[in-house]
Amino acid sequence: MTDDAAYWDVQAATFDDQPDHGLRDPRVAAAWRRLLLAHLPPATLSAARAAVADLGCGTGSLSVLLAAAGYAVTGVDSAPAMIAAARAKAGAAGVPVRFVTADAASAGAVLPTGSFDVVLSRHVLWAMPSVDAALAAWLSLLRPSGGLLVLAEGRWHTGAGLSAAEAEEAVLRQRQSVSVTRLDDPGLWGGPVSDERYLLVSPR
Repeated sequence: MTDDAAYWDVQAATFDDQPDHGLRDPRVAAAWRRLLLAHLPPATLSAARAAVADLGCGTGSLSVLLAAAGYAVTGVDSAPAMIAAARAKAGAAGVPVRFVTADAASAGAVLPTGSFDVVLSRHVLWAMPSVDAALAAWLSLLRPSGGLLVLAEGRWHTGAGLSAAEAEEAVLRQRQSVSVTRLDDPGLWGGPVSDERYLLVSPR
């Protein structure tokens, strides 16, 4: 696995062919919407839209999904082709999303510290050069008064990824609480899965 932008630029053309990447099937999109909205704060907080940083956003499917639900979303990805596809997707959906071309590992250097209600990342943490450094940078983006870390990760049949235990241990090195939900609903993936997939949620 690599976080090299050139590698992901090449993948951008076919990235959305995976049901959970493109969310082209309305049933898969609805499953992700239900999952995320069950854990995220309301889209409107104190008369303002809740701010979400979608790190390693790829072609922006989750960014667009959450923007359509009323959140103020900033998507970050290192691959210009992914960001171009994400901007086109948001434009086609008619929803406002800010997209930034930057490495998710250094998101803390390009996004304003302490300004997000939610930091979201899907299938990205395991690819970071340093899990601890990435988490520290991501957590710095959350508001001091409270913020939610939401990670969808997995340990796949290829042997790549992070186990739920590994991810939980890493988060608990920097946070006091975490909950882990197994993501074995075929509706999320467009079919049954046999490997370990999970959602990790940690409040401030």
